Amino acid sequence: MNSTPSALDRLYSVIPAGGIGSRLWPLSRADAPKFLHDLSGSGQSLLRDTWDRLAPLSGEQRIMVVTGRAHRAAVEEQLPNLEDLNVVLESEPRDSTAAIVLAAAILEQREPGVIVGSFAADHVISNPDRFRAAVVQAVAVADAGYIATIGITPTDAAVGFGYIRTDEELAIDGAPRALRVGNFVEKPDLATARRYLSSGKYLWNAGMFIARADKLLEQLGLTEPELLAGILELAEAWDTPRRGMVVDRVWPTLKKIAIDYSIAEPAAAAGTLAVIPGDFDWDDVGDFASIAKLHSAGRGSELAILGKNARVLADSSSGIVVSQSKRVISLIGVHDIVVVDTPDALLVTTSEHAQRVKSVVDALRAGGSGDVL
Repeated sequence: MNSTPSALDRLYSVIPAGGIGSRLWPLSRADAPKFLHDLSGSGQSLLRDTWDRLAPLSGEQRIMVVTGRAHRAAVEEQLPNLEDLNVVLESEPRDSTAAIVLAAAILEQREPGVIVGSFAADHVISNPDRFRAAVVQAVAVADAGYIATIGITPTDAAVGFGYIRTDEELAIDGAPRALRVGNFVEKPDLATARRYLSSGKYLWNAGMFIARADKLLEQLGLTEPELLAGILELAEAWDTPRRGMVVDRVWPTLKKIAIDYSIAEPAAAAGTLAVIPGDFDWDDVGDFASIAKLHSAGRGSELAILGKNARVLADSSSGIVVSQSKRVISLIGVHDIVVVDTPDALLVTTSEHAQRVKSVVDALRAGGSGDVL
């Protein structure tokens, strides 16, 4: 009788919970990043929503969260069943490669042959059954030796997302929808996005990666050997008394690079990256325009209002209001407006310019106004 664990039984879910969501300032701050907020209207944070999606797939005992030291208390409060062994704390942000591959290296050391699935803490996903079905296929692809990702079937010519160009079908048992990835494409302009949509060959890049941990380490070694060496040194010391000393010495030296560039794009070029099309509603809620769209879709309301005690009066207006103060906010005859009112900062813009909020954050940082970041 074969006692080898199935591919799904070897899955470990990893939730990278980092970044400040600078396009969602002043709601999202360094001490309260967007994954700690309820932006979907579910009544709980995006982080908790992510946990609830993944628990039926890997089980609560097989979920690891990678987050900043400053967020540990908030994360553990929101995820009371998260095991202490499965909390990986970053002393400072070093981008997604360090976060995800360190988790994979730690897990591979604990459990050789583990399959790792990385799923961001700050995305909104509807249709959980369809999401889980896509992950199951991605796990089968990973078990076959590929690095897998889940691409979202586009519903419109969005310019705020990166795209994945698909190639031929892959014949993999348990993954009938698996396709080889041709290449990744950065956020396009509108004309290019429309062309991608009409071609039927492109998917939105949702930043989900599923692979055997050893395959992630192998690919990183081909493209960023120095980064891999530092990560392996950390992983070897992680479950020992030497962890603190090694982290203090090695972590600041790790190269900052996104996993798209260090692993996904080189794997696509080598023909070892596969994608499962995901037919579920997904949004990375990257700016206030996307949040407004999320809350107004199908509800017949042109103005989205977030905030438990929001006091908003609106006449012939549309857009989004986020209120964290007790001020009365009155809107008259304004369209696609974005108003974010917090006790110490006020943002007013439009949906069209919502992506530019990040430049405000950059300007405040450069000007020494870090107290509101």
